[in-house]
Amino acid sequence: MNYIKNGLRVLFAGLIVLCLISGAAGCIYPSEDTLSTTSSSSQSGLETINIDDLPPEALTTLNMIKSGGPFPYTKDGSVFNNYEGLLPKKPSGYYHEYTVETPGSSDRGARRIVSGGNGEYYYTDDHYASFKLIEE
Repeated sequence: MNYIKNGLRVLFAGLIVLCLISGAAGCIYPSEDTLSTTSSSSQSGLETINIDDLPPEALTTLNMIKSGGPFPYTKDGSVFNNYEGLLPKKPSGYYHEYTVETPGSSDRGARRIVSGGNGEYYYTDDHYASFKLIEE
């Protein structure tokens, strides 16, 4: 039984070494060929999403933002502090958040658009776990 444990340890160590050696082949660092993404990257390093690929509710929210409201939720337009650090680092007050309606949700849901002070917009559908820069 001990020889089986030792054999598994050797096999596992060999796999780790093989992964480290062949990291460029996608074992540790996936190549662009192995990644399936539907959007490109922006200068900030964030993925992008074309405005035409947004859900219709996000387009509605974006139009409300651009026209200055009115907004359905009291938190809409409040300062987004970027605590997650996923958006480019900017001073407090630079970003503002807005709710994107989620059909069937009994609360605000997870979808938001965050606006930046220079007129840029970011979309998240997972409550700030990730962002995509909206390309118009």
